[in-house]
Amino acid sequence: MLHLKNPHLLTPFPFINGEWINCDEQFDVSNPSDQKVISSVGDAGLWGIEKAITSAHCAKKKWAQKTAKERSQILKKIATLLTENSDDLATILSSENGKPLSEARKEVLYGASYFDWFSEEAKRLYGDIIPMPTRDKRIMVIKQPVGVVAAITPWNFPNAMIARKIAPALATGCTVVLRPSELTPLSALAIGKIAQQAGLPDGVLNIVPTYAPEAAGELLCASPKVAKVTFTGSTRVGKILMKNCSDHIKKMSLELGGNAPFVVFEDADIDLAVEGAMASKFRNSGQTCVCANRIYVQSSIYERFKEKLSHKISALSVGDAFAPNIDTGPLIDQEAILKVERHIRDAVSLGAKVDVGGQKHGLGGTYFQPTLLSNVTHNMLIAHEETFGPIAPLIKFETEEEVLDMANDSNVGLAGYFYTQDISRAFRFGEALEVGMVAINAGSISSETVPFGGVKESGLGREGSKYGCDEFTEIKTMCFGNI
Repeated sequence: MLHLKNPHLLTPFPFINGEWINCDEQFDVSNPSDQKVISSVGDAGLWGIEKAITSAHCAKKKWAQKTAKERSQILKKIATLLTENSDDLATILSSENGKPLSEARKEVLYGASYFDWFSEEAKRLYGDIIPMPTRDKRIMVIKQPVGVVAAITPWNFPNAMIARKIAPALATGCTVVLRPSELTPLSALAIGKIAQQAGLPDGVLNIVPTYAPEAAGELLCASPKVAKVTFTGSTRVGKILMKNCSDHIKKMSLELGGNAPFVVFEDADIDLAVEGAMASKFRNSGQTCVCANRIYVQSSIYERFKEKLSHKISALSVGDAFAPNIDTGPLIDQEAILKVERHIRDAVSLGAKVDVGGQKHGLGGTYFQPTLLSNVTHNMLIAHEETFGPIAPLIKFETEEEVLDMANDSNVGLAGYFYTQDISRAFRFGEALEVGMVAINAGSISSETVPFGGVKESGLGREGSKYGCDEFTEIKTMCFGNI
């Protein structure tokens, strides 16, 4: 049993139309640190999702008619309550996700920042008056909520990915049906408790955990009452959802897979680059869509960088999320372990060297040693597939032109990182990278103020920032004649 100051935040029931629903079918949610069951959660099933869609559809008119200030006040209250309950929410998050407690606390506060940010953006959905070429007409452009939003969120950030979607949706006057990952539904349901406490009207937010994600996705895409689908997850699933939404031409936001290049030029501050690589690569045990997946190091500094990075990786502490001074936790499940092992086997078979780690951790379960691979080449699997695990592969390069070609040689383009002290190169290389987000001399990108999203097969649309509300609105033109 989890030790919470507010035990009501741990709830195993779907949240539909302001009610917590008992379900005949249930599924277990386990702690990846020890595989122990945390709670059995009610499976909303297709009937529950249908009910949630109907509830959101019925609630959308009244919610859209609320003033921007009224919606803003509720979102601000949600942000405040998330912050006040951050310790309990982090405990729930660490238990079902496995990330260290300190990291989970940061995620909860990060999630709260989106509600705070969009509580202000709710009041800034400005339109335009457009000059006309004729004297007897005026054109007014307004932004209106798109309607019912289906949000499908992943397990790796079970608080922040939800906040980044539902905060702008609620701010713009949309209602939401949220289908969280079946691996981490408890954080989502806790947010439902917070939203209810903050005074969010019934039916505006509905949360439907289910252990049948494919069927749930098909239903959300097929329902004519759902106006928009927003999804964070794999490119493979994103393509399926996009096809399923095509029958109704639904508005979509897709934040999909990444394969982030991390480039270190010979004029870089090596120590700073090493710190950035550690921050990018090993957060959440490498299970992030923006983590460094391919680390390119210019040949003249390759050995020095490798030595410094090796020392840092060797010093990482692996363990249970609630143990003190832990840097990384377990991977989410056995499939994640198998993928990491497959990438290492392939790299070694083609000439890569394991400098640090490379094995399952002695703790057992889904723990894996933080790993450094050197002598990696661009023909290896790890250079073309997103690993989603704690492996840092080092690839040597000679020239800027060469590394740009390698960095852009990917069907996805979410994030990219590079280190240089040449201001001309900073602009030139940053603009040439085929990604949606670039960090220059920094190992992190994410913030509520930043437009988050990618290009190529990394998705559509942007989340967060002043642009985030646009994804949940429709632009309406109103022409006034005979003036």
